[in-house]
Amino acid sequence: MTIRNARQEDMPAVAALEAMCFPEEPWPERLFAEATERLLVAEEDGTVLGYAVLFSVLDEGSLDNIAVDPTHRRQGVADALLDAVVGRAMEKELSFVTLEVRQGNTAAIALYEKHGFVQVGRRTNYYERPREDAILMTLVL
Repeated sequence: MTIRNARQEDMPAVAALEAMCFPEEPWPERLFAEATERLLVAEEDGTVLGYAVLFSVLDEGSLDNIAVDPTHRRQGVADALLDAVVGRAMEKELSFVTLEVRQGNTAAIALYEKHGFVQVGRRTNYYERPREDAILMTLVL
């Protein structure tokens, strides 16, 4: 498996993966295409297994999306993507990276905690379909 910068030709696969993983409110392909320089993909044998989007403003980072194909979960793809996101954040000399995660997504929360993120807050009713709070997590670099 390789983690690399996304290319325009990855966008259909990334958008399809987004729709599969987040059917409630998937980002359209054009948003990924506009964020290509902020997008990392995990690839193996020409297949996109997962992706992560890291936005930054000044010294603040935001992990906006991360997804792994359900058939490739629990194989280290998300770990590799998070390692790459943290590495990219450090290269950019960011002070921290934040994210929001559904309170009921205990697997994701455990993964983020494994990578050093800590819970710092909650956004009540942040998600709409289904209605659920968001847990705010931050990794100080």
